[in-house]
Order: sequence, then C-alpha cells, then structure tokens
Amino acid sequence: LIMVVKYRRKVINDPISERAKEIWEYIAPRYGIVLEEWNHDIDHVHVMFRAQPKTELSKFINAYKSASSRLLKKEYPEIREKLWKEA
Repeated sequence: LIMVVKYRRKVINDPISERAKEIWEYIAPRYGIVLEEWNHDIDHVHVMFRAQPKTELSKFINAYKSASSRLLKKEYPEIREKLWKEA
C-alpha cells in the first residue's frame, strides 16, 4: 500500500513517519491486519501488511487515514492542511 501526502508536499520526516506507524499498529489489530514492513520518503509512505480474506480493507484504510490525519495535524501543526491525498 502506498499513501501519498496531499499534493505530494514534502512533510514526512522520521518522527512523523514513526508516529504514523504507531497509529497504524494501534488500529490494525482491530481489523486483523499485521504490519510487515514500513518505509517512507518525504512525500509518501510504503506499507506491506498481511490481512485475512474477510478483512474489510476499505474500512480499515478510511479509519487509519482519518485517525492519522487528525492526530498528526494535532501533534505536528506545521503539516496541517497537507495530509492525506487519495491514492
């Protein structure tokens, strides 16, 4: 899965990526999803994960993007209005 920052703005640094990963790891178990690998560049995040066939991926992705956007904007005000673009 690749998630791109809105307008590909260059806002993802190591602390922001690590916090986004923590949010993923908090939400994912509720949907039966296991994180395999997490990498980032300054304008996107690559995520490799395992899911069950019954996993509702669209609901999980919506929940994750909503929560991560809200929390990251609150904790890192400098990125407000920059996260996330539909990919």
